[in-house]
Amino acid sequence: MPLREEFEATGNWLFKWRGQLPILLYIALFVLLYLQPNEQFAPFTNTYWSIFCLLVNLTGLGFRAYTIGHTPKNTSGRNTEAQLADSLNTKGIYSIVRHPLYVGNYLMWLGLLLYAGNISFALIVSLLYWLYYERIMFAEEAFLRKKFGQQYISWASQVPSFIPTFSRWQTSDLVFSWKNIFKREYTGLLVTVVSFAFINGYKHYQQAGVWQLDTFWLVVLIVGIIVALSLRTIKKRSNYFDVQGR
Repeated sequence: MPLREEFEATGNWLFKWRGQLPILLYIALFVLLYLQPNEQFAPFTNTYWSIFCLLVNLTGLGFRAYTIGHTPKNTSGRNTEAQLADSLNTKGIYSIVRHPLYVGNYLMWLGLLLYAGNISFALIVSLLYWLYYERIMFAEEAFLRKKFGQQYISWASQVPSFIPTFSRWQTSDLVFSWKNIFKREYTGLLVTVVSFAFINGYKHYQQAGVWQLDTFWLVVLIVGIIVALSLRTIKKRSNYFDVQGR
């Protein structure tokens, strides 16, 4: 099979299974914490370092939220069966980067990896993340090139694939939907706060033999759980988050 077709076929296969990648990363992270408890380049109890790592993570969540808030009808989103796009979105966050959701996912993971404290592991995961998603991005862009032709080529020639160029910002024509964000991203928020709290508690256990949370992470965990469960309850027990056409 020619290399271009092989890349596209591999990317489409990885696209279908991209939802399983976080499971593998969590397994690797937990193994790392177990095997190398003292490998850290910043104190996990340092509040400033904790805030920095959380902000990196929340920046990624913000990328995802802003992208989802302007999601047009009939795009791939969380679909795992095949590529899907009724229109080519070139404004808003797509005017500064072609794959904002993957940028968001990476920053969310980077925040956790930095807090885990092993710089080598963070670099290795960053490389593997790029290799994994490079194939997916290749397949997605092959699909868009075939469907939208010169319109896609003109846009892609000016907008970077992964590192945003904020100077190219163009306001989106789509209506921003907070409801769409709250409906879809509360799980990411819950996983974020639980993951950080677990790392903090487990590192305390490794050092002192007692599970405990620093005050900062205890507050973050409680607030995060309350917000996430409230949004989940609203979604399950009402139609408040129903968004027409989404």
